[in-house]
Parts: sequence; C-alpha cells; structure tokens
Amino acid sequence: MNKSYQLAISQSFPCNYLPDQEERLLIAIDQELQSAKPYSWLMSQGFRRSGDQIYRPHCVNCQACQSLRVLVQEFLPSRSQKRLLKKNHQLTITTQDKCQDYYYPLYEQYINHVHRDGSMYPANFTQYINFIECQLTEQLFIEVWDKQQLISVAVTDVLDNALSAVYTFYHPDYRTKGIGVFSILNQITIAKKMAKDFLYLGYQIDQCQKMNYKNRFFPHQILTKNTWLTVNK
Repeated sequence: MNKSYQLAISQSFPCNYLPDQEERLLIAIDQELQSAKPYSWLMSQGFRRSGDQIYRPHCVNCQACQSLRVLVQEFLPSRSQKRLLKKNHQLTITTQDKCQDYYYPLYEQYINHVHRDGSMYPANFTQYINFIECQLTEQLFIEVWDKQQLISVAVTDVLDNALSAVYTFYHPDYRTKGIGVFSILNQITIAKKMAKDFLYLGYQIDQCQKMNYKNRFFPHQILTKNTWLTVNK
C-alpha cells in the first residue's frame, strides 16, 4: 500500500503494563484504513485494535511492546502444551460469527474476579460492547464448553491471511486448567484449518508477567525494526 495516510499521535499517559513508564499511541484515523483489507495490512505493520480504534505503541523512551505472530502452518505444540490439550480433552469447542447475548455474564465475572487491578474494572456492558465488537472486519468467537457450561470465549478477528487474537475471557474457576493457553492452541488449530498463515497474538512484553507468555508458541515471528524475524525453539 504505497500511499500516504492520516495518522494521529495520542498524548502520553501512564503505561498499563510497566510501572513508571509513559505510553503513547499511533492511531490510524484515515477513513480509507477503516475496512477489512487495510486493517489486515496494518496488522502486518504492528498495529492492533480496541473496538474500532486501530493503534500501535509509539512511546518516546520505550520499545518493550513487540508485535508477535505464530506461524500456524508450521506450529508444533510443546510437551507442556500437549499435556494441556490432553488435560482438557473433555471440553467442547464451538464457534460463532457474531457476539452472543450469553457472553456478557462470563465477561463480567472474568473482569471482576481476575482483573480487579486492571483499567477495565469494574466491568460494565457499554464498555464491553465498545471493546469487543468491531465493524472493521469479520469476527470469530471461539467458545469452550464444559458440558452445558460456557467457560471461555476467545474473540478473534478474521484477516486476509491470518487470524488475530483480540481478547479471551473465561470462568475464574477454570484458571488452573490453563484456559488462556488452551484458547490460543484452539485459535492456532482453527487458523490452520482455514489455511491462514498467521495467528497474531498482540504485543509480547518480556518485563510484564501478564504479557510475557506469547513467545511460547513456536515457530513465531517478532516485528523488529519493521522486519518480521522468525524465532524457532
């Protein structure tokens, strides 16, 4: 896409992930970028979305956020990931192409129990809809069920050659079953079946415990100085 587009830079604000750091965002505000194909291209340039806002970290003194994507056609689960799949073999995976009304109680329970220290606490329905739903591209909602109980939803965007893991929320009682990692493994499997090349996992932040798990899926690529570098085991 050899063309100039209008972008905006936010003011600096306290970082949500690293204490004593200031965060600043580069925001895609050009109307020509607000559709599926440009969004897919922006993802390849290290952008993400929150609701319909497409952004990329643009911090003055920090480059800790590293965009990461899994090479799904080459992915091989590790021993611990194989054990996790076996541990959760009784769970049922289903998919929806639209956000369902029965998701919000699970989201509310997740935010209010697991992320009491986060910026989205306490959960409310307006915030949930603005964050989860998206007009930019097709979506896929990957559900995990334990018999008749919904225990996890992975909100996933469908891109030209990839899926993008937007957000996963789950029942707090299943935290010890590694449902977050289990959901990523499901997304990789579905992306592979859809003949996609990548699963975007967002930003790997090595110094942040909540954001330093994404580099455990091999092989993957890290965006470094505008070049995707492949990392094998």
